[in-house]
Amino acid sequence: MLKIEPWKSLQKFVKFLYVKLVKINDTPQRVAIGFGIGVFFGIIPGLGPLASLFTASLFRVNRASALLASLLTNTWISFVTFIASIKIGAVLMDIDWQVAKNEWYTVFKNFHFADLFKVSFMRTILPAIIGYVIVAFFLGFLSYLVILLFLHIRKRRKKPL
Repeated sequence: MLKIEPWKSLQKFVKFLYVKLVKINDTPQRVAIGFGIGVFFGIIPGLGPLASLFTASLFRVNRASALLASLLTNTWISFVTFIASIKIGAVLMDIDWQVAKNEWYTVFKNFHFADLFKVSFMRTILPAIIGYVIVAFFLGFLSYLVILLFLHIRKRRKKPL
């Protein structure tokens, strides 16, 4: 019988990320900015790795960390942040977020591409877009700070006295 040990799997995954980020030969600032860009584009549905690589290249920051972060957050985090994104976008647009959420659920329930044209852009799609951009910016900035702090702490520990 196959025994699944989630903590060991999580531990291996975190170690893999640690090794990948630490072995990147670049400044902590450029790696952290690349990671933040990757998280930002990974959270927004439909953008992901290509937008992360393009933007990282445009700003001349680390493309490997941008790609890694976008692959980590791509699609799956979008589902997790869906409700928060709709709530934030609806509140900013002064729309009942339950109405926007219910319209999205109706679209997702029996998805047909043509259904996207039947929903109200201002009441359904725009609040989700605004919310996703805000959530993605917040999480991207937060991940930038965490990675920058992590890399600076690691760099200081490696320096001889």
